[in-house]
Amino acid sequence: MLTFEDCIALSHLSEAEVSAIAEHEHIPEITAIEYGDNLIQSPGGERQIQRIILNDIEHSKEKGNFKHVEELETVLKHFVLNHPELQSLSE
Repeated sequence: MLTFEDCIALSHLSEAEVSAIAEHEHIPEITAIEYGDNLIQSPGGERQIQRIILNDIEHSKEKGNFKHVEELETVLKHFVLNHPELQSLSE
């Protein structure tokens, strides 16, 4: 039987990235692993996940949850660093 940690390890995402997707999509984290992994492997999927995290940041700002904003900004930086194609799009 696969554990949650096993599923994260098999995906192309970090646990924090999965949490951001789950938060944005209002789905359980285990479902977000599959959804995010499918996105990451599809054309434009990295850009879509980047937008999901950016939307989470904006939503947290609107709610005044600046601690979560900082956490999500760290998630975004990590995601962009691990997906060089996004770095070239921002230059």
